[in-house]
Amino acid sequence: MLQSCTSAVRRTTHNLNYNLLRSYSSVPSTQARLVKQSLRKLLRETAQPVAVVTSTLPDHETAPRSDSSMQSQKKAPSIFHGATLSSFTSISLDPHPLVAFSLRVPSRMALALNAHAAKPQMQISSHMVVNILSAAQPHIARLFSSPDLHPFPFAESEVQWTQSADGLPVIKGSLGALSCTVVGRSLPLNDTRWLHSSMKEWEAEVQQVEGGSGLASELFIARVLRVEDVQEPEGQLENERLRTLPLLYHQRAYTTVGKIPNR
Repeated sequence: MLQSCTSAVRRTTHNLNYNLLRSYSSVPSTQARLVKQSLRKLLRETAQPVAVVTSTLPDHETAPRSDSSMQSQKKAPSIFHGATLSSFTSISLDPHPLVAFSLRVPSRMALALNAHAAKPQMQISSHMVVNILSAAQPHIARLFSSPDLHPFPFAESEVQWTQSADGLPVIKGSLGALSCTVVGRSLPLNDTRWLHSSMKEWEAEVQQVEGGSGLASELFIARVLRVEDVQEPEGQLENERLRTLPLLYHQRAYTTVGKIPNR
């Protein structure tokens, strides 16, 4: 009897939280809009690192080939894809090295990463590479932020790349590259109900109430399995120093770091 009463109270509380959160997310208040505007203005004044995540698109039969490494492999070919990240950060080193980023949805990269996350062997080998761009690569950031210009950028553009041990694109000249595996499916950012219930409960509610659609962006958390050795690009740069500096996005433009003068 006590258990049934406790379950009933838990269901009632959960439904109340669900309805409150749903109403809040569907009808933003004036205060919420002001917070978003102020935060957007502040973040434009801060510098954000720029990265490109690369992976494979599932269920394709043809693929571009890299310089020479693919010639000696007998694996089934795959289509490579990349996307510029508008947000990327390291969130943990201990006990596990974890990074996080968000992707707009729907997108081919979000679908691909979630498809890889559903595979049982996802924790054994990496299925994506986060390429942290150098200050010499704003053109790379622009290229992968406009996938319509190059549907298959690794075959149709002049981007230079090699393959990791897991057969994924590592962009030459990057400041660094991280081979990663997502720790699970992505999390929706327009609705925080998954913070208050298990993912299975939340997914069931979304399927029942909203059909599981209408999301604007999703959060991916990934475990770093390996830091890759990045090869130098072919050809000379106009400014070799840019190769060792990070590419940053600040005030709607690409820039890099500079030293603060001593006083």
